[in-house]
Amino acid sequence: PFSEPPKKAAAARASQPASAVTDRRFGKLPRVYVDMKYVLVTGGVVSGLGKGVTASSIGVLLKACGLRVTSIKIDPYLNTDAGTMSPFEHGEVFVLDDGGEVDLDLGNYERFLDIKLTRDNNITTGKIYQAVINKERKGDYLGKTVQVVPHITDEIQDWIERVAMNPVDGTDKPADVCVIELGGTIGDIESMPFIEALGQFSYRVGPGNFCLVHVSLVPVLTVVGEQKTKPTQHSVRGLRGLGLMPDILACRSTQPLEENVKLKLSQFCQVPVSNIVNLHDVTNIWHIPLLLRDQRAHEAILKVLGLWCVGKVPQEPKLSEWTERASRFDKLKSPVRIAMVGKYTGISDSYLSILKALLHASVALDRKLVVDWVPSCDLEDSAAVETPDAYEKAWGLLKGANGVLVPGGFGDRGVQGKILAAKHARENNVPYLGICLGMQIAVIEYARSVMKLRDANSTEFDPAAKTPCVIFMPEGSKTHMGATMRLGSRRTFFQVNNCKSAKLYANANYVDERHRHRYEVNPDMVSEFEKAGLSFVGRDESGRRMEIIELPTHKFFVGTQFHPEFNSRPGKPSPLFLGIDRCVVWTARAPASAYFRCCQLTDQVHRRSRSP
Repeated sequence: PFSEPPKKAAAARASQPASAVTDRRFGKLPRVYVDMKYVLVTGGVVSGLGKGVTASSIGVLLKACGLRVTSIKIDPYLNTDAGTMSPFEHGEVFVLDDGGEVDLDLGNYERFLDIKLTRDNNITTGKIYQAVINKERKGDYLGKTVQVVPHITDEIQDWIERVAMNPVDGTDKPADVCVIELGGTIGDIESMPFIEALGQFSYRVGPGNFCLVHVSLVPVLTVVGEQKTKPTQHSVRGLRGLGLMPDILACRSTQPLEENVKLKLSQFCQVPVSNIVNLHDVTNIWHIPLLLRDQRAHEAILKVLGLWCVGKVPQEPKLSEWTERASRFDKLKSPVRIAMVGKYTGISDSYLSILKALLHASVALDRKLVVDWVPSCDLEDSAAVETPDAYEKAWGLLKGANGVLVPGGFGDRGVQGKILAAKHARENNVPYLGICLGMQIAVIEYARSVMKLRDANSTEFDPAAKTPCVIFMPEGSKTHMGATMRLGSRRTFFQVNNCKSAKLYANANYVDERHRHRYEVNPDMVSEFEKAGLSFVGRDESGRRMEIIELPTHKFFVGTQFHPEFNSRPGKPSPLFLGIDRCVVWTARAPASAYFRCCQLTDQVHRRSRSP
């Protein structure tokens, strides 16, 4: 609503005089005609303060004010993308529609703002340097000495401006505000080129178009018992020393900030008290946008961006849906217990999108999600000898759960434990959802246990397998790991109209879901599986790549080659996650009719979530 119409903007640019701004380092810099507003979120003191959630919540707040919002995440590491990183290092790899393997914070942006981003919305040092070096090799710099300043910093600024204009909300209209999150903490060596670039960028876009929100920590020393402002003071001092001045301070703390602490921060950080917001611990992250609203953070941001007095922005953000959802979450009592069987169970961020998808579904069904983390290695026979206590605990959790979920993963560690989990769910009629590797595991288990193919395996785990029921995809690369998988949104066509999955997707003929895999079910063995009772109800457009499996005789035994969790949203939960949660709920109530009632009610929730 605040961007000039294209013709008017072009005319305004053409009418500007060819004057320039003098800069001592670079000589002449052209004035930039700005339509976009930018909000930069930085962090200080320590990492892990919740900059991603803060940036997402600011986006929600501005969107609730009637603005179109997009997001960019800057990661200062040298990797081109997050695709080759271990979950132990960096949490899950989030996959976008265009196949981009990106930081998990982009998943937060998509879920909170209900938008679809691209791989270019995740900027890394590797991408920037690669782009500059490619230009240098082409001769784009006309023989100049290529340096961090100005070439790297200019590339960063150009990238931000270009990507900020890409529509992300399903329309052809660009955003009004771009929220940028700078990863890491102020003072990190690898962040310096980005800090310099963003300092120049604030000058480039001009006053009224750039707002800096600095997230910092206000700790409490248990011995003293008072909130300490010194870490934030030093963080702001470091930020100012690098050429950036915070407009708004977002202070993380365990308890609400005392008024005298705000006054002290205002005095020493030179930020108005009205622009200091407190992000204290809350019961669930859906409260964060409400916390910002209650402290008038939107008013402070809009004033800095020159939008408060425009007259088109409602003074009160429309957050009734968020308020209702956050309140409902806090009141949930009846549990739905899901066993998550994987090898990264010690780090919940490794399965963040799956956790969020389960949460979206359970809240939609008015149930409290309880996740039992089951390390797959602890289910294996060898664990009974080596770590008997862990073995007993793992099997106790698995048998006590109402449903079993086996997520994606790579490598052979813990695979036998996942196979045993799938077997337990199949033989005991326990609802099962296998995602990516979880589907392949279910196929291997079925081949071994039902079809008596004892040597059945995946060539990922045994390249010389005698019965390879899961194989390496022909188009994959065995020499390069980065961005060589089958990635991004792909179409799956339902082969059976009355199957459980099709009903959960409101009887659609096809679905578009995101993928990330190198291996697939061996198409030459599909007919054998189907004769043995395993149904492949979803396939790709060629009909040879298996996408969804079901066991018709089971109340809910579903596996998908795609990752449905990446498209789940608060208020718009993934149908398959709704399916397993609903089946768990109704199994506990009325086992005989669980599945049929499951499909009816899940379809109702799904239709409500998709309605305008």
